[in-house]
Amino acid sequence: MPREDTRLAIIREGARLIHAKGFNNTGLSDILTAAGVPKGSFYFYFRNKEAFGLAVIDHYATALMEVGQKTLRNGNLEPLQRLDKFFDFFRKAFQAADMHGGCPVGNLTQEMSDLSDSFRGRMAELYSQITGLIAGCLVEARERGDIPRALDAEKTAQFIFDSWEGAIMHMKLTRDIEPLLTCRDMLFSLILKKG
Repeated sequence: MPREDTRLAIIREGARLIHAKGFNNTGLSDILTAAGVPKGSFYFYFRNKEAFGLAVIDHYATALMEVGQKTLRNGNLEPLQRLDKFFDFFRKAFQAADMHGGCPVGNLTQEMSDLSDSFRGRMAELYSQITGLIAGCLVEARERGDIPRALDAEKTAQFIFDSWEGAIMHMKLTRDIEPLLTCRDMLFSLILKKG
């Protein structure tokens, strides 16, 4: 395998294992075995496990931002429809996974924020990017008169994403999709309704 392909294979397999077991419970040997890479070659591709972890966050970020761009910036839909599509994409993904795993970025945030400033900083950047996309939808919805003019788009976007991440955590606890449905219903019926 070319060097860049090998590096990507390590990141992909590592991301899959970390999503299932957590960062600290995932050993380098497990990642390299899953990627089909000789055990001694990890440090040829990454300075240390933390550098690898930051590459995994970037991998998750790319996937999450791709979904965000396709749904939250879809000019063929009204702004609130875009937001609903964003939630619906993840609801379907969680159902397909039988409500296991949860949000990989949320999981890493809970596990690593107190342990690594580098992880915390990188995840904070991603949080800002996603809430920025949500806020953009809310600004458009506000301009169209779909939501109250007094609604602060940035704070509401933070509240929406915080609520959604909390609902995902509850979904993992109960192994039931209902917390996501409740979150979505409450957001659209109470927060994102016309004034």
